Amino acid sequence: MASKVGSHETETIAEINVVPLVDIILVVLIIFMVAAPLVMQPKIDISLPKSSSTDLDKSKKPLKITVGGQGEIFVGSRSLSLDELKVESQEQVKINPEVSAILVADKAVTLEMVTSIIDTVKSQGLKKIAFSIQKKN
Repeated sequence: MASKVGSHETETIAEINVVPLVDIILVVLIIFMVAAPLVMQPKIDISLPKSSSTDLDKSKKPLKITVGGQGEIFVGSRSLSLDELKVESQEQVKINPEVSAILVADKAVTLEMVTSIIDTVKSQGLKKIAFSIQKKN
């Protein structure tokens, strides 16, 4: 039991020494402050997609590519194969290097078909491709 210095009475000290407790809490706080940024960093770096449909210039006529439910490809009202689409998009880029494309696809069209059309068109130099959708009511 501890007693006060210079006191002849045998009273116990009822005070708690909080200095070691404060030291420990400060050390733990510093550890959390250092470790928090490391834990908060995302595990996967991603770039969220942006809608390019609003970036299309209305004064320029875009290349409208329509894909039917069975995978048939139309540019305007002409039916084309994938190779003919490649030639058509190449001609459009020669006429206007800043030409854009609007892809109108049936909901039954597979992702593979849409990807091959986008790949074909982009490989010929088209930089902007927008998707035409119908809004839900």
